Amino acid sequence: MDTTDDPHATARTIVQALPFMQQYDDEIVVVKYGGHAMGDEDTARSFARDIVMLEQVGINPIVVHGGGPQISAMLKKLGVDSEFVGGYRVTDAKTVEVVEMVLAGSLNKQIVGYINNAGGKAVGLCGKDGDMVKAVKATRTVKDPDSNIEKVIDIGFVGEPDKVDTKILDTILGREIIPVLAPVCTSDSGQTYNVNADTFAGAIAGAVQAKRLLLLTDVPGVLDKQKQLIPKLTAQDCRRLIDDGTVTGGMIPKIETCLYAIERGVEGVVIMDGKVPHAVLLELFTEHGAGTLITRD
Repeated sequence: MDTTDDPHATARTIVQALPFMQQYDDEIVVVKYGGHAMGDEDTARSFARDIVMLEQVGINPIVVHGGGPQISAMLKKLGVDSEFVGGYRVTDAKTVEVVEMVLAGSLNKQIVGYINNAGGKAVGLCGKDGDMVKAVKATRTVKDPDSNIEKVIDIGFVGEPDKVDTKILDTILGREIIPVLAPVCTSDSGQTYNVNADTFAGAIAGAVQAKRLLLLTDVPGVLDKQKQLIPKLTAQDCRRLIDDGTVTGGMIPKIETCLYAIERGVEGVVIMDGKVPHAVLLELFTEHGAGTLITRD
């Protein structure tokens, strides 16, 4: 039966969620909202309502968003060519301008608008604001398939978090305001860098000692070799799965972000499918959750 037609079922659902609401009362939850997980407008508005719900029940949500597909679309629209080296997009001076325009501009304000339209009070920021996140130039290595020799490649203005100043977030949190953060930062010398949204979210979560970091992706979570979801993992389990080849490709940096956040005091990190309706609420307010929970031990 659809609980929307049964007020008693609706009441039971709310009561069942009460212990979980109490568990997260006045805690910080960082939600990384990915480009693919954003989906269409209806999906984005549903996500916004879920975030407002968190704030209404006493949780302090911080939204960190990516926007890879949106950046690619704008680069194509503007006729800016993207070069890939070893699987990494080279972010040159023209590209980083577009990245900032999309992430810290149109996309950030779109998410803010959806949250405000859902009854929340969101404010859009990026890593540059108040020197919130300082970045250093990222380095990447690729292995030559012929010689098997690793070499360092220059991927341009791509950065990694170096220092986090939480003053602005400390001022906002607990005041019924929801920060929406774009991963655009500067270095100590003032250079603009595009930072991977997962990595940025991990740095923010660690700095504010979040109870949970939720990484919304386009996969159910961490899968075993039979492609079945693994509900829970410890840090030691994660390292073992990387070493034995169970975790490969793009899941490795996500796991590394999880371990980084946990080492800095985040209680748990969840990798989950952001396209599942109400995924954030399912993870936080139900017994079974919605993805793979990673904890220290």
